[in-house]
Amino acid sequence: MTLAYLACLLVALGALVLLDRRFALVFWRGGRETARRASLVLAAGVVFFLAWDVLGIALGVFARGRSPFMTGIELAPQLPLEEPVFLAFLCYLTLILLSGTRALLDRRTRAAAGRRRGTERR
Repeated sequence: MTLAYLACLLVALGALVLLDRRFALVFWRGGRETARRASLVLAAGVVFFLAWDVLGIALGVFARGRSPFMTGIELAPQLPLEEPVFLAFLCYLTLILLSGTRALLDRRTRAAAGRRRGTERR
């Protein structure tokens, strides 16, 4: 029983927080209302995928594998402690990728519009 996998997940999650903070993509994009909405979306994603996992476990589709890198702590039969942390990481990563892609596309659109305005004035 070790904390290796859980520690890796927490480090990766921390890296996402730093990335989000640096580029103001999800939680730091706006004020408190934006952070509240982002929290609700993140929580909804985790709850959805946890329900998905529980259903998969109940149907016998999912089973917890044995690994020396996991804590061995189960929140429910076949549902390891690391699963909700992984799901939070996955959902947060998705939000960052979506917001980052939108920001890049918006930046590209603004740059193209600026170039068009510059050529129209000549």
